[in-house]
Amino acid sequence: MLLAFHKPFGVLSQFTSDGSPNRPLAEFGFPKNVYAIGRLDADSEGLLLLSDEAQWNEKLLHPRHAHEREYWAQVEKIPAPESLEKLARGLVIQGHATLPCRAWLLEPQPEIAPRVPPIRFRKSVPDCWIGLELIEGKNRQVRRMTAAISHPTLRLLRVRIGNFLLGTLPAGEWKKLSAEECQLVGGK
Repeated sequence: MLLAFHKPFGVLSQFTSDGSPNRPLAEFGFPKNVYAIGRLDADSEGLLLLSDEAQWNEKLLHPRHAHEREYWAQVEKIPAPESLEKLARGLVIQGHATLPCRAWLLEPQPEIAPRVPPIRFRKSVPDCWIGLELIEGKNRQVRRMTAAISHPTLRLLRVRIGNFLLGTLPAGEWKKLSAEECQLVGGK
């Protein structure tokens, strides 16, 4: 069984509380014996997969499979093409060289439902949404990458894993994937 969950802001990628105000996955009525495949930080949103089958973990997370993940990051200021090219070539962050990726300005800019709580708003500093397609997922990697090019991330959503899109699944909701949808995620 493979489940897709639209993880809201302030939700942990684990079933037990960590003592913070963030909510655990246990509050969302998942079937017994499923666990998160990978993770999203509590302050990140979007597509999180869960399963009760261990092979999904290997298939989706091991670097040799080069499984694509697409993120939309709302960043401060509007990055110049050169800044996006720096992201695409890869950066050295905390002594680790990130792999090359695809980075682009989202056109048209997506209309995303407001976050609760809302992001920091500054009248004098514009923001915009960029897309990043990665095949690795180090801890807080997207946030560190955008900060390294002087465009801090204000909001982060994972919108795709493999060829499976989060689509219109509402925040806080989950669904069991069909065999066809499982093929989009990564085949089986």
